Amino acid sequence: MKQPKGKYLWTAKVGDKGQIVIPKEARDVFNINPGDTLLLFGDEAQGIAIAKYDTFMQLADAILKAQNTKKGDK
Repeated sequence: MKQPKGKYLWTAKVGDKGQIVIPKEARDVFNINPGDTLLLFGDEAQGIAIAKYDTFMQLADAILKAQNTKKGDK
């Protein structure tokens, strides 16, 4: 079965110390490098999502700027 464009699926095993290894292909696709900080978002019903800290902070900053711009329009 062919994956839809931009959609990915990988597996990772949890080691004895609770660590996982992000597959190389996933690291390449998402430009994850040694020393990068990752955020883990957890929802008991939905599962776990992982995002790069820098990317998430850029998104959060853009949202806050847009919100402040909206407030300035009032």
